[in-house]
Amino acid sequence: MALAKLGAVVLDCPDPRALAGFYAEVLGGTVEGDDDWIDLRLPDGQPLTLAFQAAPGHVPPKWPAPDDSQQFHLDLTVEDMDAAEKEVLALGAKALDTEDRKRNWRVYADPAGHPFCLCAD
Repeated sequence: MALAKLGAVVLDCPDPRALAGFYAEVLGGTVEGDDDWIDLRLPDGQPLTLAFQAAPGHVPPKWPAPDDSQQFHLDLTVEDMDAAEKEVLALGAKALDTEDRKRNWRVYADPAGHPFCLCAD
């Protein structure tokens, strides 16, 4: 029997509302909360909440950096990687590792510097 249920994945960032807005454009859902803590309630009955917490001293992870931790990353499944790439870049993401077009994943950083991957469905 499980001891607990996962309530949310929380990202530290300098501007929770702005980063929640970025992910709302990417994943859909509704943004709720005050300026220090924002929840992104995902659509389609997805039980997970992605939350954003104000961290004024936030230092983005380095990727790739064998001597530093990337802390964590999100894998986002998409149907059309080229179309999704165009959209996330227009929303403010930065390409980190997209050179190998034959792979089924590409790496980006969100506007606060957290790495995430677009992965083929």
